[in-house]
Amino acid sequence: MKFVPGLPEQDLQFQFVRASGPGGQNVNKVATAAQLRFDLAGTPALTGAVKARLRALAGHRVTIEGALLITARNHRTQEGNRREALERLEDLIARASIEPKKRHKTRPTYGSKQRRLEVKKERKHTKQLRGRVTHE
Repeated sequence: MKFVPGLPEQDLQFQFVRASGPGGQNVNKVATAAQLRFDLAGTPALTGAVKARLRALAGHRVTIEGALLITARNHRTQEGNRREALERLEDLIARASIEPKKRHKTRPTYGSKQRRLEVKKERKHTKQLRGRVTHE
């Protein structure tokens, strides 16, 4: 079985449950949906910054204990769902590993200031035209 590269196997736990939705007798009898539980809080394989970004990306899928729970039930077999859950975990970790670029402050250009002031003047004129009409 192929696990996510760089992650210890003891941090990953699989459990198979019955899937919901259509599928007839197969859905009612066979536990094919895969639940992957990844110990996010306790894994030494990821840095603190990556863990924080992964926690933010995962959202409600992180449990109170700090485990990331991924449920895959799109395939008819346990192996297919296991593979999909691992791929989704790998994708989440890859997205969390990318450090966001730091924003450098820039000042508005002279031209952008002029355009902003011109738009303000036009808006002022439009609003002045909406005032009371005097009979002269």
